[in-house]
Amino acid sequence: MEKSAKIYVAGHRGLVGSAIKRNLEQRGYTNVIGRTHSELDLLDAAAVRRFFDEEQPEYVVLAAAHVGGIMANSRYRADFIWRNLGIQQNVIGESFRHGVRKLLFLGSTCIYPREAAQPIKESSLLTSPLEYTNEPYAIAKIAGLKMCESFNLQYGTNYIAVMPTNLYGPNDNFNLETSHVLPAMIRKTCLAHLLTEGNWDALRADLACRPVEGVDGKASQRDIEAILAKYGIRHGQLTLWGTGAPLREFLWSEDMADASVHIMEHIDFDDVRGSEPDVRNCHINIGTGKELTIRELAALIKRTVGFCGDILWDSAKPDGTMRKLCDVSKLHSLGWWHKVEIDEGVGRLYDWYRASVKER
Repeated sequence: MEKSAKIYVAGHRGLVGSAIKRNLEQRGYTNVIGRTHSELDLLDAAAVRRFFDEEQPEYVVLAAAHVGGIMANSRYRADFIWRNLGIQQNVIGESFRHGVRKLLFLGSTCIYPREAAQPIKESSLLTSPLEYTNEPYAIAKIAGLKMCESFNLQYGTNYIAVMPTNLYGPNDNFNLETSHVLPAMIRKTCLAHLLTEGNWDALRADLACRPVEGVDGKASQRDIEAILAKYGIRHGQLTLWGTGAPLREFLWSEDMADASVHIMEHIDFDDVRGSEPDVRNCHINIGTGKELTIRELAALIKRTVGFCGDILWDSAKPDGTMRKLCDVSKLHSLGWWHKVEIDEGVGRLYDWYRASVKER
């Protein structure tokens, strides 16, 4: 890619998109553009077409998505399939119509079957049933990667699909109703720590920054304690969903961004299509190849935050997929390895979270 090429990052303010935009700019790309949701609704097909007509991007990174954790996926199943299919249809479709030279599609390793052999190879796709709790989101992301693959095969485009493992990092979502497991656990542990310490000024500052179900820092102490208790946060005690037994792999978002830009710069569809007559599974896993249990993650976060209370587990709540470790041998063969390990990353994200409360 030329350093002056116009690169559109869809979702440039989110966890994934913001990290990719920063990485591109750090590498010297001078014409990276983005639009906020208020400026461009990616579900509005006419608006997306006007944007491509006016801007004529040469490269596209599709990092925009409707995302959330296990609670959100369970509650809002229609939103997860409808919104993601719409975003993908509009952005990939206009990229094709406008002759975009290369597109990077960001998916998720939740595309793989619940009982896939571990570590999960790209070839495991569509070999058995998905995890029910995130099935709508997974189906949407499978459709997106198959759109990329199919456009490449029929029209000779150069669209690359990457499937990152569980991501965490700056600009993560800490909304307790919709966040993924790691940022949710950091915030819950932080709130439990502040409640146990009786640090109401810090508690109110946190809720002023990120209200929980409309309860903000101006609410009464009684209302704050009630909403925190609803999410398992009490004085000297934190209750988390499930058993803590599932194993998970986590990747620092800035590592993911570095891998994504590496692929944009150096990898084409022909490099990953293989030699079989039936071309499939051309996507690339992005991860660390390392895992830990949710219980071990909770203990790490507890130490990082300094919470001295008890952590309990609500086994009546779902665990989700019991294990989901990426096989990253294809990624390594393409010349990229991760740098940030989980201990360092949790510390970094906790520091970022505390700073974000103070800044607001």
